[in-house]
Amino acid sequence: MSKAAKIAYRPFGLLSGIAGGLVAGAVFKQVWRRISDEDDAPDALQAEYPWRQVLLAAALQGAVYAVVKAAIDRGGAKAFERWTGEWPGN
Repeated sequence: MSKAAKIAYRPFGLLSGIAGGLVAGAVFKQVWRRISDEDDAPDALQAEYPWRQVLLAAALQGAVYAVVKAAIDRGGAKAFERWTGEWPGN
């Protein structure tokens, strides 16, 4: 990839990363509501929740974040390639 394309992709990648985090948070919140009948996932420092529930929430949140981030990064890279003719990862 040319140096100009790398520089051009940086703000694009940054914005897609921010969007990915926001989307992942919203998706996780909806998934957690459906599987637990609670509005918010437990935090590791909330003593009223058992280990199992805290770790399940953390694992699920990590998985949702990773999948959403990968999908948005990949989609952003494909869009960048269509617009510029260069793949941003090479």
